[in-house]
Parts: sequence; structure tokens; C-alpha cells
Amino acid sequence: MARVSKLNKFLPAGSTALILFDALNGYLHPADPQKQRFLAERNILPNMRRLLAGARKTGMSTFYPCGAHAEDGSDVVARLTDTDMDLGPGGAADKPIVPRFHRGGAQAQIAPEVAPGAGDYVVPKHRWNSFHQTDLDLQLRCRGIDTIVICGGSTDVGIASTVFAARDLDYGIVVARDCCYSARGNNNEFFMERVFPRMGRVMSADEAVALMQA
Repeated sequence: MARVSKLNKFLPAGSTALILFDALNGYLHPADPQKQRFLAERNILPNMRRLLAGARKTGMSTFYPCGAHAEDGSDVVARLTDTDMDLGPGGAADKPIVPRFHRGGAQAQIAPEVAPGAGDYVVPKHRWNSFHQTDLDLQLRCRGIDTIVICGGSTDVGIASTVFAARDLDYGIVVARDCCYSARGNNNEFFMERVFPRMGRVMSADEAVALMQA
């Protein structure tokens, strides 16, 4: 029998988990000054820290799905695409999309401002979807978790892929909109306004924290 997520107005720590998706140095502390300004203008890291602090205050479990790609590219499939990741020229056989950061590198480490604490769980992943061939679903079910609060980036890549999977696995979903980001046009707004509201709830970090219960 399929598991059915509870229709719960609140976010009890015993049945809810916080998912910090790809909260890595390379993404949250980019070398590119333009990307630095983009994140700073949207207050992404402080918002994530506030969301994490709220979860820890109630004893909520936190999970960190993190890209763990091999440096030699042995876990990557070259595929033909119309563009590169930023919608520019690329994706051809001579210039396939490849992971930007590799397992063990400084950029692939979780940003210190949101580093895991005791009892938190790091989930190495090799694809956009945090559930694909990882033990995330098992770890959530073992803890009796039926609802996730998710944040990170990019909204139109890993967040979207993971939310679609969570929906099909019958999890309740909360997307923390001011803790997610995408620099690709209006993609972030499109998902927050047109896609995610049909799959779960979309709210700010402060709104999510206000619903968290010990």
C-alpha cells in the first residue's frame, strides 16, 4: 500500500526533514563576482542559515544531498543538448555538459555557514535528483519522515528534479522560495509560481520556521 503524506498545517520535527540541496562552497561562495552579487542581493545564504537554525531549534533532521562526481568523469554520461547549463552555446559532442565540481575538492565541500551538525546526514549523489540511486528515501522512511522542506540551487535543475521525485514518492513538500535560486532568466519565478504550488507548498524561510514544531 502506498504511503500517504499527512495533510498537516504544521511541520512537526518528528515527521519533517530539512533538505539542503547542494549547499556547497562552489555554489554559495562562487569565484565569479557577478554570481556573488546575485546571491547577496537575494540574501540566499542568510536565509538558508535562518531556516537551518529553525530546524535545529525544534530537533528536525537535516539532510545534505551533495554532488559527488568523480574527477575523471567516469560517473558522467556525455549527452547531446541544445545549450550549455547557462543556455548559451554548448552541449555538442565536442563540448558536453560536465559537473563543475568534483568529489574531494574544496568547492564540493559543504559551505561552513550551513555545515552539518550532529545527527545530520550527508547524501552523496551523482544526478540532479537527490533520490536517484541514493539512500535518501530509505533514511527518511526509517525516521518516519513524510514531509520535506527543501532549499538550495538551482531551482530549475536539482531542486525541480528532487521535488518531482519527492512528489512521486508521496512526500509532503515545502519549498523555501527565498532559499532557492536560479540565474537563468525567470526560471526561478516560473517554478515558484507555476509548478511547485501544484505539488506542495511554497513559502518563505520565516514562514516555514514559524510552522516548525518540536
